[in-house]
Amino acid sequence: MQLKINGQLREVTKTHGEMLVWTLRDELGMTGTKPTCGVGICGSCMVMVDGVATRSCITPMDSLVGKDIRTIEGLASGEALHPVQQAFIDKQVPQCGWCMSGQIMTAVAFLQTTPKPSESEVNEAMGRNYCRCGCYVRIREAVLDAAQKMASIHEEVVA
Repeated sequence: MQLKINGQLREVTKTHGEMLVWTLRDELGMTGTKPTCGVGICGSCMVMVDGVATRSCITPMDSLVGKDIRTIEGLASGEALHPVQQAFIDKQVPQCGWCMSGQIMTAVAFLQTTPKPSESEVNEAMGRNYCRCGCYVRIREAVLDAAQKMASIHEEVVA
């Protein structure tokens, strides 16, 4: 089966009923996507499918033909981090780091549809991703900071 992952067509061996997280990690070596709860609750396994934040631990491979999949490994552009990744570093968000790729992928998908969010919109969008370390205040600050940086980049490009 062929999948488009981070802009590249990748040939993968599909096992009926296999979930995306295991193909990414075990077959493709893309370990940024974390299999934490395995039942779609925590959000650590978040990737984007056609621009929508998607829990890869409950997304069957059969449903992905013809879809555009983006993982944490596909966010940076060469050495330049995505503004959300940079904001998470600048705000010193990670502690244990286990949920961070899922948090970042959720934030990227959210900011694509809501480029100028309020604090309450960020809280709502990020509210289904769990952080064992309780870094929610810094996560919110990082998402708001990234939104501002992305808006200023957009303004520079338009000008």
